[in-house]
Amino acid sequence: MTPGDNGASTPEDDDPFGYLYADGQARGAQPPSGGYGYPNSVSRVRTVGERSYGAQQAPYGQGVPQQGAHGQPNAHYQAPETLPGGAPASRRPAAPAPGRRGPNTKGLLIGAIAVVAAVVIGIGVAMINGNTDDDKSGNEAGSTPTQSQTSSPSPSGSTSATPGELPKSDASALQLAGGATKATDVQGAQAAGGTYVTGFNQTGASITWTVDNIPESGKYSVYVGYSVPGKDATATLTVNGAASNTPVGLKNWAHAAAGDYKKGWTKTYNWVQLDKGTNTIALSCAQGNQCDALIDQMWLVKGWVNSSG
Repeated sequence: MTPGDNGASTPEDDDPFGYLYADGQARGAQPPSGGYGYPNSVSRVRTVGERSYGAQQAPYGQGVPQQGAHGQPNAHYQAPETLPGGAPASRRPAAPAPGRRGPNTKGLLIGAIAVVAAVVIGIGVAMINGNTDDDKSGNEAGSTPTQSQTSSPSPSGSTSATPGELPKSDASALQLAGGATKATDVQGAQAAGGTYVTGFNQTGASITWTVDNIPESGKYSVYVGYSVPGKDATATLTVNGAASNTPVGLKNWAHAAAGDYKKGWTKTYNWVQLDKGTNTIALSCAQGNQCDALIDQMWLVKGWVNSSG
């Protein structure tokens, strides 16, 4: 070899892929004729089944054990997993189970909202119906008259009267004449202090009531509170000097026993026509009356009670 010439075996010649480049081809590089694309490769094509795999390499100088006959296993081959410390047999991991869907929370929420809404609506309807019933009951109560109406006065011990703004007076505070006087011996009188008018059971006895501030002319009912001793009595009613053709019936509406004034307290009424302003109403024991009675109070009610007029 001379300087500058390294001979035919140069690094470029050692390049297994030198034949692919122009400078390699200029130096005479040729495609490889051996196996795997490397020059001078010792790989050779062999008959199928000739080459053995997994055989142990014999020490230097010793022959390589031959593979057994066709179809027989090699006595020197052992699977790696059978050797101590060998690799464990690989197992294919099980496919993950398909995931389970969680509860349908959206559906549950919608259902809960629907239930709450139904409850609220039900409560609202119940409250509305309750108020409606109350209103109806109140109207019905207000529209029902407290007293029955008849074509003629029917005095009764159970008849109630509300004087309202019209005058009312204790009989003992009125003008007494003809032997009528006041007393407190018999219990049960509704007048102040339990006072009442006695001595009315004689002809000529009278109680005169001068009534002021009558709001308008028209029909009125005059009430008389009294007690009889277990028997009926009568009296005469005079309005503004005109005596009534119908006597005042002082009946035993309380069903008291004979002689029992204490149990005989009750009331009655008569229809009258009054003028606006001042009027004079007199209750007297006239000829032909049976006047054994104690007189308690007198008061007025607008209209003819228990009548259509």
